[in-house]
Amino acid sequence: MKRTSVSHLNNGMARALDVIGEWWTPLIIGGIMVGHNRYEALQSDLGIARNILSDRLNWLVEKGVLEKVEYSQRPKRYEYHLTDMGRDLYSTIAAIKAWGDKWLMDGRPSLKTVHDECGRTFVPVLVCDACNKPVNLETVTLRKGPGWGGNTGYDHAPKVISS
Repeated sequence: MKRTSVSHLNNGMARALDVIGEWWTPLIIGGIMVGHNRYEALQSDLGIARNILSDRLNWLVEKGVLEKVEYSQRPKRYEYHLTDMGRDLYSTIAAIKAWGDKWLMDGRPSLKTVHDECGRTFVPVLVCDACNKPVNLETVTLRKGPGWGGNTGYDHAPKVISS
């Protein structure tokens, strides 16, 4: 099935989803985050069709989320590593996992997320980078930013206000 691009929308979420919104893509990125840097390991653990995995890896390299690093010359073989852009997806992937664990895993997550520094299992929380307080839908307002030019998909949304 051919995906419809939403990158024409003047909206960071739409443009991000154009890069990572296909359903295998976050699973591939998550696999690389847990150390599956080689094609065979990703393919084996995810059970993804080879053509789809190749397509997604090439797409993520093209978009700057991953980089290919040669580890064998004969035969030529590559590992896939996260770029800075890819590493910045950690909080997004962790939040999706936490949502799935809470709502779809009947209280039995397949993986626990443990903070290395304190050794405790945790659930990621979105916090304000200025005051360090948790934020949620009820505690935020969306204001038009410097890139506002309409065609956001939310042009007439009541919770979006002018600066």
